[in-house]
Amino acid sequence: MLIRVGSRGSRLALTQAELAAARLRGPGIEIALMPITTAGDRDRRSPFGEIGARGVFVKELEEALLDGRIDVAVHSAKDMTSTDTAGLTVGAYLEREDPRDALCGVSELRPGLRIGTASVRRRAQLLALEPTLSIEPLRGNVETRLRKRGERGLDAIVLAACGLDRLRLDAEIGRRFEPEELLPEAGQGALAMQVRAGEEHLVATADHAETRRRVEAERACVAVVGGGCLAPVAAYHDGERLTGLVAAEDGSWLERRTGSDPGEVAAALMPFVSS
Repeated sequence: MLIRVGSRGSRLALTQAELAAARLRGPGIEIALMPITTAGDRDRRSPFGEIGARGVFVKELEEALLDGRIDVAVHSAKDMTSTDTAGLTVGAYLEREDPRDALCGVSELRPGLRIGTASVRRRAQLLALEPTLSIEPLRGNVETRLRKRGERGLDAIVLAACGLDRLRLDAEIGRRFEPEELLPEAGQGALAMQVRAGEEHLVATADHAETRRRVEAERACVAVVGGGCLAPVAAYHDGERLTGLVAAEDGSWLERRTGSDPGEVAAALMPFVSS
């Protein structure tokens, strides 16, 4: 049996796809990795808002699934939209790795630092921690952003710790922010294996139940609040409780709410969404 696994073509994406493929291989099962270029890969300069909403790194993979060109799509769960696309479902989540954000270049935030990130979620929370920071837009794959830090004379950049770990670039990390400082993106640290509805059996053996429980709660909270790449919204489940966040992009205000039910946490945040 041949399973065609689709992935973005960056080194990190292919590394992640291989992690997923390793969980699927077995007697009588062959895996073919199929790189696919997404809108977010083609345009590495424009802000996410000019390319589209959340999902700019998954749309083409989903189209390939729906068209029957691949059988499984491997995504960073944080890149997915908060609701499933019609006809598709997440058949498996691999066990979550480090969900935290990582500061690369320095080990502590200091007044006046120039920090690169394209994430409004990170921007808002960084400015809430230190209002004098200069946050500059920075896009590209992991290696590109690390290189641009030096080329542009930035003091630091912020990346997902899990990506640096998977690429064995963890030596670049000066500090890993705890969720109490920077609340992670919903799904950060987890890999999602998306399939056509009804074909969950293709990946079912790879599913990590506890990761699914936590990530699905985070996605459900964000779906209600209506966040994504264009809004400073975050959600993270630590195993015992779910925390949701909304903030002003300039960090001038930030609200967190914690609970056990995604709907209740989201409802508590809703009054602040239009603030």
